[in-house]
Amino acid sequence: MTRSSLFAGVALAAGLFAATLASAAELTVGFSQIGSESGWRAAETTVSKMEAEKRGIDLKIADAQQKQENQIKAIRSFIAQGVDAIFLAPVVATGWDSVLEEAKDADIPVVLLDRTIDTKDESLYLTAVTSDTVYEGKVAGEWLAKTVGDKQCNIVELQGTVGSSPAINRKKGFDEAIAAHSNLKIIRSQTGDFTRTKGKEVMESFIKAEGGGKTICAVYAHNDDMQIGAIQAIKEAGLKPGTDILMVSIDAVPDIFKAMADGEANATVELTPNMAGPAFDAVMAYKKDGTVPPKWIQTESALYLPDTAKEEYERRKNLGY
Repeated sequence: MTRSSLFAGVALAAGLFAATLASAAELTVGFSQIGSESGWRAAETTVSKMEAEKRGIDLKIADAQQKQENQIKAIRSFIAQGVDAIFLAPVVATGWDSVLEEAKDADIPVVLLDRTIDTKDESLYLTAVTSDTVYEGKVAGEWLAKTVGDKQCNIVELQGTVGSSPAINRKKGFDEAIAAHSNLKIIRSQTGDFTRTKGKEVMESFIKAEGGGKTICAVYAHNDDMQIGAIQAIKEAGLKPGTDILMVSIDAVPDIFKAMADGEANATVELTPNMAGPAFDAVMAYKKDGTVPPKWIQTESALYLPDTAKEEYERRKNLGY
């Protein structure tokens, strides 16, 4: 799938919305949400509620508290309730075939939000509404390579939840972007589980292992919340994040824009929290007349820098992050 699919997917979703609004009030959708491990995740939940309300859809949300077993229980509960569709933001990529087969047998379409799954049977889900997470990592890596130039740069990496598709893909994209630059080297890489608390803890260990942090040139974090935690750890170590150590991450939550405005972060790659809007439109069309959406509805990923940070912070801070 190329980035050009973004426009086709979004255009289709937008067109389907107007044609199917009348049937929305009849729909009940169950959403198995990972939890609230980050500001972005909380925003996704808030925006999903807003998008459902706009369409008159009854949205039932189950918070899995970042446990796959809770998501599987929620999906089975939604099947028992006879919902019209199920949204799934999978905490990890594997282990879904059995429960999704149960949804398929019940004739309940499943839409993946934000993350994908590893399966040999793509008929188990109707469509996936996600960004190109490999591309997100690549954008972050390309920015760092351009910013550093020929300077030797030791990078520490805060990875997302082990086994999750964003963690796998954001690492892959970043690694690909810096592969051609021998002066860029990842010297330490560890999961921070997409949370601020663990991001701070891991960054503290990196600083301790690297002579008080003086050998670290840059931090690449798979999401902004871990980066916010890393910023705190760097400041507590007596260093200046954004100046002594370059900071690049992914999600574009309000707090990272505040950090950029304060000179404590350098770049973020956006992950829109509105995955549910295109997903609702796809389900509505499918339920109305069997219209099958693209297998992947791709959302856009853009790079943001400090020059627009103050403006972006004000625009985003009330979106539920």
